[in-house]
Amino acid sequence: MGGQACVLYGAAEFSRDTDIVTVTDADNLGRLQAAVDELRAESIAVPPFERQFLEAGHAVHFRCRLPGVEGMRLDVMAKIRGLPDFETLWNRRTTLEAADTVIDVLALPDLVTAKKTQRDKDWPMIGRLVEAHYAQHAPTVHDAMIDFWLRELRSPPILIDVAQAAPQACRKLTSVRPLLTLAAAGEEESLARALRAEEDAEREADRRYWAPLKRELEQLRRDRRQQVPDPPAE
Repeated sequence: MGGQACVLYGAAEFSRDTDIVTVTDADNLGRLQAAVDELRAESIAVPPFERQFLEAGHAVHFRCRLPGVEGMRLDVMAKIRGLPDFETLWNRRTTLEAADTVIDVLALPDLVTAKKTQRDKDWPMIGRLVEAHYAQHAPTVHDAMIDFWLRELRSPPILIDVAQAAPQACRKLTSVRPLLTLAAAGEEESLARALRAEEDAEREADRRYWAPLKRELEQLRRDRRQQVPDPPAE
């Protein structure tokens, strides 16, 4: 659901970690713990690997020690801002093959939504993901692709091209994405400003989403420090 998924979709990104989203029933978390143990992965930072924290929206972090993957970080989540439950994500996942291994990744629209964070590096990646999809599928376009491009393209020239090539679809989506009226009119400079405002609004929404979770993490860190015994007096 992160950088490795972006690589698999053809939008190259150097990633030092592997992000996964998981269902949180007891059996599945047991299987995940067994996989973590096989990787000789140690829990790092906070929170601990417990169901309550995953279901609250936290990410749980591990560092792998198994030779061959030593140093690789594994980040596990169960909830992603703006996305539905795991079952829905699983039902619309994309299954890819890499090095004779089958890998299930978030569907591209879901991955784009997951990347709408406050981090600077994620927004160029969204642009690359959607533009790579457009370049690959433009010759065989169908309605679902047009809908996706109109909702998510971040390049003013390409968005204008799509909006003007599909005016009916564009009009239908203006209530969802008002800046499409600028795209339909070919107003590139105004569209660029509107795209930036849209990005700023998403960044702020992500900050608000994480604010209470960060406060919980700070409390967990304070509690952990208080539990560490003082060194023996000499």
